[in-house]
Amino acid sequence: MTEATMSNPALQESQPFVDRRSNAPGSSEVTRERRQFSNSHEGLSPDALELAQAIDSYKLRHRRRFITFEEMYQVITSLGYHK
Repeated sequence: MTEATMSNPALQESQPFVDRRSNAPGSSEVTRERRQFSNSHEGLSPDALELAQAIDSYKLRHRRRFITFEEMYQVITSLGYHK
């Protein structure tokens, strides 16, 4: 890249956007969503499953991969639990 193209962004060649979050084209690998607490809800009691699903729903609604303790407390109280 020449000094002229570095100083003028309009002259720079545009590079195609590469979405590295998705699998490579033609890849048959199945990716699993990374979870904050575990990779699955197998073996949970019904109450723990309800909490796990509520937390997952909260994270999807708020576009969060990980939540804080305060947010977890909000989810727990939204399910009707109290001290």
